[in-house]
Amino acid sequence: MLLIPAIDLKEGRCVRLKQGLMEQATVFSDSPAETALHWLKRGARRLHLVDLNGAFVGIPKNFPAIKSILAEVANDIPVQLGGGIRDLATIEKYLDLGLADVIIGTAAVKNPDFVREACKEFPGQIIVGLDAKDGMVAIDGWATVTEHRVADLAKRFEEDGVNAIIYTDIGRDGMMSGVNVEATVKLAQAAAVPVIASGGLTNMDDIRALCAVEKHGVAGAITGRAIYEGSIDFAEAQKLADALSSA
Repeated sequence: MLLIPAIDLKEGRCVRLKQGLMEQATVFSDSPAETALHWLKRGARRLHLVDLNGAFVGIPKNFPAIKSILAEVANDIPVQLGGGIRDLATIEKYLDLGLADVIIGTAAVKNPDFVREACKEFPGQIIVGLDAKDGMVAIDGWATVTEHRVADLAKRFEEDGVNAIIYTDIGRDGMMSGVNVEATVKLAQAAAVPVIASGGLTNMDDIRALCAVEKHGVAGAITGRAIYEGSIDFAEAQKLADALSSA
């Protein structure tokens, strides 16, 4: 089980939101590159970046910060990024910078053909991020809950050739209330691509619960507030996940 530290970027700084609300932002660092290096040193094997401003306006908004992170760590570990990716030109720009994968979120729901095009153009480098509340997909920085069932969309994107799906339960994200393991497993069973859990990771019990369902296709978990506030020691958590995965 891969644990992936999240670096959420707002106006060039590293922040965490509660339930996707921009006004509920806690600033953790003014130097995203230093934050990335910190997690690399703590044993991270992949990083998850989010351009929060980009997610809300639909165009890249934290390019300098992203560039500085990639210059710092991209030669050592893969870095994935979501937020504001709405066209092939943006994907190309990011991949040329050294990103390993781009995450298509809102655009995947509003324009599913875009995912198919992106998978054809950049095979093996496209991840879809599905954010859901009570099994229904949310878009536009979580501002809008749609009529789409998350499992139905996941199946469609699997057929398009995405290499993973990141599933965020927005009722739990940043709330430190535990991962919605049941919903994550349901999605992993519905789709034949790896599912990465996101939202709510709080303590070692969550790590144990996720490792217990790894066999169903839950390949990893993104962790944010817990590792910044200290309720999870990242290095210890990854060690535990490795031990449980090999058991």
